Amino acid sequence: MSVIPLKDFPKIAKLVKKDDRYEVYDLAMEHLVASITVLHPGKTTTGHSHSDAEEVYYYAQGRGEILLGRNRHKVKAGDVLLIPMATFHRVYNTGEEDMVFLSVFEKYEDRK
Repeated sequence: MSVIPLKDFPKIAKLVKKDDRYEVYDLAMEHLVASITVLHPGKTTTGHSHSDAEEVYYYAQGRGEILLGRNRHKVKAGDVLLIPMATFHRVYNTGEEDMVFLSVFEKYEDRK
């Protein structure tokens, strides 16, 4: 395996720390490409929806629940979910350890 020096990678994104998550934006800071969220036990994300983009959640650690529209579903490490466009969603950590999940989407509306 060969190692490519970091200096040889083109800069194509910006990493921003926001409270309990890290967000990856395009260089123009117009589109959020991905975010990594750490939810502590008993905590929840802010509920929201995206009117013009689908979102994929990959749960890397922990367990909890996600509210999709009006239905709650159990989730655990290893689960992958597609959040349909314009669907309200909120994640709850119901476990005893930190929950970590990755969100990937085309763009995040109204974020500059």
